[in-house]
Amino acid sequence: MKKFDIYEDPHRRFNPLINEWVLVSPHRAKRPWQGQKETVANDERPTYDATCYLCPGNVRANGEVNPKYLSSFVFENDFAALKKEEIEFEESKEATFFKVKPERGISRVICFSPKHNITLPEMDLSTIEEIIRTWQREYTDLGNVDYINYVQIFENKGSVMGCSNPHPHGQIWAQSSIPTQVEKTQNSLKAYFDKNKSNLLIDYLNEELKLKERVVIENNNFVALVPFWAIWPFETMIICKRPITKITDFTLDEIEDYASILKLLTIKYDNLFETSFPYSSGIHQAPTDGELHPEWQFHMHFYPPLLRSATVKKFMVGYEMMGESQRDITAEKSAKMLRDLSDVHYKSK
Repeated sequence: MKKFDIYEDPHRRFNPLINEWVLVSPHRAKRPWQGQKETVANDERPTYDATCYLCPGNVRANGEVNPKYLSSFVFENDFAALKKEEIEFEESKEATFFKVKPERGISRVICFSPKHNITLPEMDLSTIEEIIRTWQREYTDLGNVDYINYVQIFENKGSVMGCSNPHPHGQIWAQSSIPTQVEKTQNSLKAYFDKNKSNLLIDYLNEELKLKERVVIENNNFVALVPFWAIWPFETMIICKRPITKITDFTLDEIEDYASILKLLTIKYDNLFETSFPYSSGIHQAPTDGELHPEWQFHMHFYPPLLRSATVKKFMVGYEMMGESQRDITAEKSAKMLRDLSDVHYKSK
């Protein structure tokens, strides 16, 4: 009988954050590719675009004029996925197959910079620090609304991720319910905390720091790594080394280190295929439901879709839709590829 080789043989890896498994098939990374290829967007854009509804001084779809902002700028989403209005509704106690309930919330857009032609890896650290402070203010402001129980901060970067405007921006959806993925994470974190009287992600991070195998970047306060259970080819997670539940717990040093690791990680992403690397990223942190959440640990996910080059994308199809998530390149290999890349953006060379 052949001895198991984690780098060559098919196996499943467990994700303790959401209590799910992922199938890893490292031998398939060698297969030839004749599938779908994406068109690479032109990176050459002006600093200011008169047709962009997110640029300073321009008119948005609802007729409002953006101020001539000089740093990050926040506004209520003109096409919000959630509405503030309270709706009268009586839930059916008999419904089995057709359950429904209204969802109340607030959707906002954050323009990261007045410059139309840059993304996070091309911004200076002071600009990224201001974005972090804006996230802190928004988490506090929205979290203090009596019906808001979770504040989801996220960014979709690149047209392949459904981003309709290349101006550097992110979004916040704050809502009355705990979203499904966050609820899965909370249940896992709580079960671990109740059983072990310690923080799942801090314990996991300490084990990763012993091995260093999947660590991409480390500074005094944060670590960027490829999770052992990663699904996307170059998926990463940023975890704070200190036990903190939410972004508003950061010290000044932690804000600086968080900005630094965000910049370095996104530089490495861009350098991987020398393109403006698309991804969806999001912060996971404690709910704003008024409860204490000692089980929570601040962390941030990056889910990039690119697989082999700037034009070859990872798709979730077939087995992944019918069975479970699957990946070919191992977490260890993708971590090494990212770790070995230059810390200097390819456009600056």
